[in-house]
Amino acid sequence: MKHWWKILAVVLLIYTVIGGLLFDVPRLNILNETVRNLHFHVPMWFGMQILLTVSVVFSVRYLRNPTLRNDFWAVESANTALMFGVLGIITGMIWANFTWGSPWSGDPKQNAAAIAILMYFAYLLLRNSFEDRQQKGRISAVYNIFAFATYVPLIYILPRLTDSLHPGNGGNPGFNAYDMDSKLRVVFYIAVIGWTLLGVWITTLRIRMKVVEEKMMEKQMQKIENK
Repeated sequence: MKHWWKILAVVLLIYTVIGGLLFDVPRLNILNETVRNLHFHVPMWFGMQILLTVSVVFSVRYLRNPTLRNDFWAVESANTALMFGVLGIITGMIWANFTWGSPWSGDPKQNAAAIAILMYFAYLLLRNSFEDRQQKGRISAVYNIFAFATYVPLIYILPRLTDSLHPGNGGNPGFNAYDMDSKLRVVFYIAVIGWTLLGVWITTLRIRMKVVEEKMMEKQMQKIENK
């Protein structure tokens, strides 16, 4: 039963999709049925933030102990986080189109999220610009630490200091303050766990693929050396 958490992820996500689309939700001004997106848009960002934290932790560990395992966890956690970030922006744009009248209104939180995504795309491009494995690991680890240090104020602090349409920013109350009733809670918290577990699952699969590729490369090098 070592894969119990994968089964749990599937069960929670099935529940999230069914509950998010079919369960009763509160009738709110402007939001109406679009509030169902809360179970998809927000948990994906939760998953992204958790995976980015995992990524920076393993970058720090790599600088202290430069092993392939630490490097693989750092880069693949960031890769999965980026996937969630892109899906989060897309679902957010769909939501904004119905509630704000435009998919992209230049809201500070939207702009900050886009900048954060670009920062981590730059992280992946930086890694691919080096051939030497140790150099790639060290420089990308340092960049990852600085990117995360920029990401935190960019997402959590700066949007709160200016006018914003986004809930919980610019003086607007967050969802929890006025409309996170029991109808939403029975799905929302499960959705956060489900999407996060899916992100971890994808990350572990990508790491296993990296390990297999590494072993294949080592065998090829050994064959070349033996010739």
